[in-house]
Amino acid sequence: MSEPMLRTTGLAKRFGALVATDDVSLSITPGEMHALIGPNGAGKTTLIGQLTGELRPNAGQISFEGRDITYLSVDQRARLGLARSFQITSVFSSFTAEGNVALAVQGREAHSFNFWRAANTVAQLREPARASLRDVGLPGRSDAIAGGMSHGEHRQLELAMALATQPKMLLLDEPMAGLGTQESQAMTELLRRLKGAYTILLVEHDMDVVFALADRVSVLVRGRIIASGSPAEIRENPDVRFAYLGEEEVDPRAELINASR
Repeated sequence: MSEPMLRTTGLAKRFGALVATDDVSLSITPGEMHALIGPNGAGKTTLIGQLTGELRPNAGQISFEGRDITYLSVDQRARLGLARSFQITSVFSSFTAEGNVALAVQGREAHSFNFWRAANTVAQLREPARASLRDVGLPGRSDAIAGGMSHGEHRQLELAMALATQPKMLLLDEPMAGLGTQESQAMTELLRRLKGAYTILLVEHDMDVVFALADRVSVLVRGRIIASGSPAEIRENPDVRFAYLGEEEVDPRAELINASR
């Protein structure tokens, strides 16, 4: 089995008396799509914040490709190849789609372009930006103003911005959040295309997506990982069923789906 690309050991984060993550040990192998699920308030977003460097853990260690990154900054981790998309979209609404992605390319390349020139007017940035937009299914939306795009297109645009940094690993925080049926189907197909090309940690409430795409699933409850395994193993795990429902004699897949909504 491959050495983990990302590993956490004994990771813990406290906010006063609240323990948000508690002794979290997790390993994700190169090329794997690993889903992280759990009830609301389980600590999923807090864990992602620790992985990206936005939150400093109170205990434990994070390693990326064998390197200790526990105390590296957000930008240092990004330069090593960790890219995140957010649960709430984060784009510049007054910029074009291409302009948003061009800024991400500029950050990756660390170019010293004229500060007062729009990023999407610089030739060296435009083609990589357009390529990223093509990769996420927005080839004809380069000139669209981000503020006028649909919520689903915002999710695609944010993912294009993440891909433009040429990451080794994507941390996706609820990419399906707020999407309609057609948008969800489009995003699912996009994630299916990305699977294997990138190592992905997917935080998601949509159990249909999780069970359709994930290679492995870890379940976080009250800040602790209570189970890790294949989707089939997680469906049948009595501890997972009890954590979601407080009972065991249920259809695990159907009830997990209902509990996540």
